[in-house]
Amino acid sequence: MRSHKLILALALTAGLSVSATVSAVSPASATTTAATCRVELNYVDAYDVDENNGDEIRINLAGYMYPGGNQYVAMNNGDRAYSGNFANPTTTIGTTGSALFSLREVTPPAVGQGKQLGSVTAWGSTCATLATGQITYIPQHIFGGDYWYYMSLVMTGL
Repeated sequence: MRSHKLILALALTAGLSVSATVSAVSPASATTTAATCRVELNYVDAYDVDENNGDEIRINLAGYMYPGGNQYVAMNNGDRAYSGNFANPTTTIGTTGSALFSLREVTPPAVGQGKQLGSVTAWGSTCATLATGQITYIPQHIFGGDYWYYMSLVMTGL
């Protein structure tokens, strides 16, 4: 009877140590397709701003304005503003969803929705091609009669 308990204990211990080794090795060697993706603003470049004294820029993502409150990012020709300048606009989408990042020019002192200059869409179909941890960039030139911007998003498979 005692030998059965000892054999069972040894078998369980061996099984646990083997499965722990497999678990530790599996994530590094396996690639999994992303089920969702994080999408965030990478940066905005201003090549030609609308106004001579620069533009006041915000990002609209799902009805939320970035940066929040009564804040905006002042941009002149040749400026680059990173995600952190806009308070990091970020969202998560599935493989069939989408996210629209709209570039808006606002007029202080009331910096509401402002004028839409253009937008960049992150598509779930792009997310579906990524592995977990893999990234891709989604760039877009935004042109108007008297302005030119370049906006880049970064998508990460989750």
